[in-house]
Amino acid sequence: MATLILASMPLLNDVELYYEVHGVDGPPLLLVAGPASDVSSRQTVLPGLSEHFRVIVVDNRGIGRSLPADAPVTVDLMADDCAALIDHLGFGPVHVLGHSMGGFTALSLAARYPEKVRKLVIAASGVKSSSRNTLLFSDLADRYERGGDLTDFFRTVFYWIFTPAFFEDEDTVKGAVEFALSYPFPQAPVSFRKQVNAIAAFDGRDSAASVRAPALVLAGSEDLLFSPSAGRTLAEKLPRGKFLAIEGAAHSIHAENPKEFAEAVLSFLKEGDNP
Repeated sequence: MATLILASMPLLNDVELYYEVHGVDGPPLLLVAGPASDVSSRQTVLPGLSEHFRVIVVDNRGIGRSLPADAPVTVDLMADDCAALIDHLGFGPVHVLGHSMGGFTALSLAARYPEKVRKLVIAASGVKSSSRNTLLFSDLADRYERGGDLTDFFRTVFYWIFTPAFFEDEDTVKGAVEFALSYPFPQAPVSFRKQVNAIAAFDGRDSAASVRAPALVLAGSEDLLFSPSAGRTLAEKLPRGKFLAIEGAAHSIHAENPKEFAEAVLSFLKEGDNP
């Protein structure tokens, strides 16, 4: 269990932004979540990372405990929130780890606020989303807005973010669905729709070329949403980019393969440190 140092919800950029700080008194590492995810989605890797870093986890605008639920959402606005949070905490340049949509946000942050980013890790993401993903996420938003029993909604999401091996254990699948259904801070449909639109609108091809920070792009070899080729393309556009594929991993690398994920992140972030 990671040690919680601080939890707060300051007013930044006209939103009440909920964040937590965990871990040792080490270099700061900001974790930025993907769509339909908040601070709870980082729990699988938080213990391993917080042994080496002062880890900041944040609920993106409009989700989790950040308010209001209907706040405007774009990738650049979420990056602005991250920049404001770094300043609020009084940190200098921080390591930034963004997953999926959070990878878009981390890319925008590194391109537009280069003085705030020390090293950059982008996981299960790319320079932009695909037309197939845009249609898929829009259909999911339609289903979420209809409400009712959302068991089929969450199970459908899981089909896209986990490997086939995940579904071999019925109890694991059932437990994951039950956790999602009973989560005390559910995302409002309006917030999910705004995230879907933000993902569709983002194009980071120019941003990637301007990033000065050393960067690692992580991909799951079985990711259906952002394939390894999408990750490799992003790494090639980053001036100081490296690429690594994790075998046997799908989109939710940190949840299904937390050990391999944390090891890859730690190896990169500690690279070049004095012994």
